[in-house]
Amino acid sequence: LLILIIFSCERKWDNPNEELGNHAIVTTRLINSITANSATSGGNVTSDGGSTVTAKGVCFSTSQNPTISGSHTTNGTGTGSFTSNITGLTASTTYYVRAYATNSAGTSYGSQLIFTTSANINLPTVITIAISSITANSAVSGGYVTSDGGATVTAKGVCWSISENPTITDGHTSDGTETRSFTSNITGLSASTTYYVRAYATNSVGTAYGNELEFKTDKPDITGQTGTLTDIDGNTYNWVGIGKQAWMAENLKTTHYVDGTEIPIVTDNTDWVDLDYNDDAYCYYNNDASGESDTYGALYTYAAAKDACPAGWHLPSDAEWTELKDYIADDGHYGIEGTALKATSGWYSNGNGTDDYGFSALPGGYRYDVDGTFYNVGIFGYWWSSPESSSSRAYARNLYYGFSYVNRGNYDKSSGFSVRCVRDN
Repeated sequence: LLILIIFSCERKWDNPNEELGNHAIVTTRLINSITANSATSGGNVTSDGGSTVTAKGVCFSTSQNPTISGSHTTNGTGTGSFTSNITGLTASTTYYVRAYATNSAGTSYGSQLIFTTSANINLPTVITIAISSITANSAVSGGYVTSDGGATVTAKGVCWSISENPTITDGHTSDGTETRSFTSNITGLSASTTYYVRAYATNSVGTAYGNELEFKTDKPDITGQTGTLTDIDGNTYNWVGIGKQAWMAENLKTTHYVDGTEIPIVTDNTDWVDLDYNDDAYCYYNNDASGESDTYGALYTYAAAKDACPAGWHLPSDAEWTELKDYIADDGHYGIEGTALKATSGWYSNGNGTDDYGFSALPGGYRYDVDGTFYNVGIFGYWWSSPESSSSRAYARNLYYGFSYVNRGNYDKSSGFSVRCVRDN
């Protein structure tokens, strides 16, 4: 018996695992690459316990001491290190992980590690800020990143295009990475053009866009530019740029509308008095077509004036007359806007102007609706504007030889006034 015991001890020493069937030895690798739904771990089988390792990997659970009866990976056989990709996890959740190795003796486990998944990562959220400081070639906008979506914002700004729903493949600014409000300077735009703008913010998930805004760039300042235009009768007129507007530099004298329809000419005083507020008519001062037409143009009722301008031009609105006056006032002629518009000759009693912009306003007088008589050539000039003040009256601007300002009034629509057209936008 003593010999048998000794012999037995020698056999265990020679190959103890073979005799006793020991478990494999495995260690758990540190956890990294943690996201909202996945992580990376693994292990190292340092001993097979004397029999082949038939399976190895990691097991994981929201409870401690996870086993292969729960969620686990399978990462091969045999000894040595291995990497395990843990997937299908829930965001913001604590998990327990152990490496495992299985041989004929059973399954052994490494030390338990613990980690918490990150929060879900979404696209950022961003708001587009109202557009301001619009010029012919630039504007200012921006945005506010209200949430980074759970990941670092790597870029933000605004994007713009002449088409709706602009993206960062279109024109865009780059305005930092902080999660806060930002201002964007939009440059390189074309004048008188409609643009669409959206703020954007980018994180690891992608790029999110704010609400879309729309704006139109301003017209360019064309002061000093000149040119000519022709009406349907073949009359050629000079035009001049003043601020952002192009104005005829002469009074209109066409006898036809753009479609070729003839404008009725009324010479008799009684017939003029009989005109209704909506009647179309024109005449020349003192009915002198040869002498007055080239100098002062024709005189039109309001109804005729509304549609008499050449194609691409129109009867100026009240706001457009105001824009002209305000530009001249801001350009160093405050209170003397009329003087700056008057021609340098042709006004009664040396009431001439300085004609600083080439507008060359002349005192063409007017035809009175009450008696059909012509009045005040050389003294007054009256020019229709498009808005009505009532069913029988409309607004006009006038200049007087003795005054330096531009006057605004409303007059009977059957009055005969001059017309200056302004170019369409």
